[in-house]
Amino acid sequence: MKIILAGYNLDIETLRELNEFVEQVAKRLDPAAFEPLSSPDKGKMLRKLREEAAELAARRNLTPETLSAAYARISRDPRPVDELRQIARQEVERARKSNTNIIFGLGHSSVAEHAVFNFDVIGVSRLAVESIEHFRLASFTEKSQRYILFKDDFVIPAEIRNSALKDKFIGVIREQNQAYHQLYEALRPYFLEKYRELAANSKNRNMLEGWAKEDARYVISLATQTQLGMTINARSLENMVSVCSAHSLSEVREYARRLYRATENIAPSLIKYVTPTPYLKDKSAEIHRFVRENFFQNRDHFPETVDDVLLLEYPTDADDRILAAALFRVGKDNYEKALKKVKKLEPVRKKQFFRELFRHINPWDGVLREFEIGYFTFQIILSASAFGQLKRHRMATLITQDYHPELGITIPDSILQSGEESRFREITGRSADLFREMEAINPAVAPYILTNAHRRRVLFQLNLRELYHFSRLREDQHAQWDIRNIARKMRLLVQEKAPLAAALMGGKDTLAEIYQNFFRE
Repeated sequence: MKIILAGYNLDIETLRELNEFVEQVAKRLDPAAFEPLSSPDKGKMLRKLREEAAELAARRNLTPETLSAAYARISRDPRPVDELRQIARQEVERARKSNTNIIFGLGHSSVAEHAVFNFDVIGVSRLAVESIEHFRLASFTEKSQRYILFKDDFVIPAEIRNSALKDKFIGVIREQNQAYHQLYEALRPYFLEKYRELAANSKNRNMLEGWAKEDARYVISLATQTQLGMTINARSLENMVSVCSAHSLSEVREYARRLYRATENIAPSLIKYVTPTPYLKDKSAEIHRFVRENFFQNRDHFPETVDDVLLLEYPTDADDRILAAALFRVGKDNYEKALKKVKKLEPVRKKQFFRELFRHINPWDGVLREFEIGYFTFQIILSASAFGQLKRHRMATLITQDYHPELGITIPDSILQSGEESRFREITGRSADLFREMEAINPAVAPYILTNAHRRRVLFQLNLRELYHFSRLREDQHAQWDIRNIARKMRLLVQEKAPLAAALMGGKDTLAEIYQNFFRE
């Protein structure tokens, strides 16, 4: 595992000073100007450059802390912000003391959000990434198993490395990886033949081969190594380190340790309290113990679930509530009175109102904030591949159970149609068998051996505005088929309960047609 600090934000004046110094060095040491000088003049020039470099280095202001300190003073200091930034750049130690007092003494943690860091995260497992990308207020771009043909790199968790199951773990992983390459070689000609017209154009071959990679990956494990780029502010970074330090997996704890080590000397006044509290450290184990003792003495299996997408809770009058919120915004009524007025409207008038809310909307436009009134709660059983897409919607509420073989597997149609089902089931079955052996030793580590085809059950709650974003992205023709199927089922369930408010949901590629149908008299 490698955690590399790739960058962080600096005051523009600091950057300007550095750029000017570099330009001066290049100009003064240009052979055309430097060589003709006498030796004493050359020595004098070099001494002056050293003095200027020493002066810049002495400021020690190559840190985002100066921005946080300057912005922290805005609320209490009447001087212009650019002047406050200049003071902070010149007095870094004082700026750090100010940050420490304001953030940790007075509790104004938002000041730390002005410092932003970029990280390269290399060589972590797919399972660990799910914990890393759990945090809402960060940005992640992950290596895609849909577009890149994976090598055979995988993580051997520390919990397994010194156990009797190590050799068996490595053996099953290698069988999965071998099956992955074999499936890819079988699925590539399958897609080229099935979509012969597309394949006739060489420009489409990468896309078709990508579909083969996309489906072959269902057989590789959650121990598979991946990498990502991460951007995060200092406040969220401190929280991430603290939470991950209390994680049940040693890999995630090691990630937290390396993440902190990469930044501890860059912004010590912003990232300080990273030791997990007893609440964070013990809560998961306490809940597991309580539930095990009080609910599951006689049950050690998952109950049967007929549908993989269930709508559990929703506002029964979602259409009315969204219109009432729009009326509230532009009117003088309180919300309750606005809602009563909306409920008295004839259906045709409600549709006219929604037409005004939707008029001129484009595929890249988010619907209005009024659509955030009211939440829809889903229970979904989905594959690890589909979860990789779902987890990116971090503005929603996502609560997960662990992966477990009892929830079954998702098999791509291409594998069924190409005659590769038996090979696929053999490998996933062997993975499930080892999972049960690992589960008996350490339940937290067992999911490493499961494949992208294995499934988990989640609660997923989001408002209608976020549902629009989800549907636009995940129902689009370019979306991965597994998450596209789930998004479609979610949309249909929502449109039953909010037929007007959800009328324009659908993939970006279909919005023009949906829009035309909704506005047709």
